[in-house]
Amino acid sequence: MLAPEGHLFFTFASASATADVVIATLGPAGTSSEQAAHYFAAIRGGEASGVHLAASYEQALEHALEDSSVMVVVANAYSNINVFYMHPRLLIDTVFFCHTPKYGLAARGDLADGGYSVASHPDPVPLIDELSPAGFKCDEVIYMASTSGAADFVASKKGEVALTTEIAAARRGLKFISSTRPIPMVWTVFRRA
Repeated sequence: MLAPEGHLFFTFASASATADVVIATLGPAGTSSEQAAHYFAAIRGGEASGVHLAASYEQALEHALEDSSVMVVVANAYSNINVFYMHPRLLIDTVFFCHTPKYGLAARGDLADGGYSVASHPDPVPLIDELSPAGFKCDEVIYMASTSGAADFVASKKGEVALTTEIAAARRGLKFISSTRPIPMVWTVFRRA
């Protein structure tokens, strides 16, 4: 099935589209996963009781295992997605494609040339080299639970630079110091078997 905006949307084992569901995914607010969960809620049809933002995909999984009305949206680029595919109590409900928000390197203000620590979720770290402006050097990556959490880390003055989304940067008052780009992403929606 072709979803709005030309994105692909395939349903496999879906419960009734009119069933009231909660969509769980990786938080906090401003993550690519949150945007994808809202997109899924819109294209799914029926009612959604809301989007539940968990501290990790695994915590979202636990929420779904406890409650059959919860579906979990997971980025296929997530390095531990195999845990979801192999889980004996989960079914693949839906697979869809949508771009993430734009990613970039963000800071509280302008930075001079030099070496900096970059806070990031582990999965998009390859973007650091691609997006780094001239004169910028990443001396260390500080791994965070999400890119939105990386923005929080920098906004609270615990870090210097965050690899984060445009949504998270705007919410935390950070300014991009690099070029930005979205990531073309496939998302899988799981539900309890």
